[in-house]
Amino acid sequence: MTTERVSAFSDGMIAVIITILALELKAPEEASLAAILPLWPTAASYLLSYLFIAIIWVNHHHLLHLVRFASPRLIWINFAHLFLVSLLPFTTAWMARTDLAPVPVAVYAGVFVLVNVAYLLFEREVFVQADASAVSHHARHIARRRTLGGVALFALAAVTASALPLLGFLLICCALALYLRPEALVTHGK
Repeated sequence: MTTERVSAFSDGMIAVIITILALELKAPEEASLAAILPLWPTAASYLLSYLFIAIIWVNHHHLLHLVRFASPRLIWINFAHLFLVSLLPFTTAWMARTDLAPVPVAVYAGVFVLVNVAYLLFEREVFVQADASAVSHHARHIARRRTLGGVALFALAAVTASALPLLGFLLICCALALYLRPEALVTHGK
């Protein structure tokens, strides 16, 4: 199987996930700006999830450019990763409907942990196939540390959210900042 097929399937899945996420947005019944203010947990949850999915897509795109062929292992890891990403609309809606209550925020952060663990496996499989000249040993090391750091921050957010959900939510935001520039890893060390 070509990497183009894996990329096309992944693009389609991500588009569906974003569509489901957007369908959960409900307009207020009242025709005033004041009616929007109580919806801030929904807006914040949606924005964070949309950003996370966008980051996943950008990082996925950068990694797939490094792959020479789509091995069965890479394909199955990709399926697992996409399955976990598909849980985001559910956890986003739950978190938004409960006004960022502790358990939903903790579960939301837990999904981020699982998505990142799957991403770590995906990243590792890509680097096994990638040409050494495309990604230096040093860049691979930095990428691994970044992903493990992300997993640790998301796990900390899950634990923290149980007692302080807003702080857990903020930790999720901080963890996402680690992934905003995937191209820096590919060009690092050349």
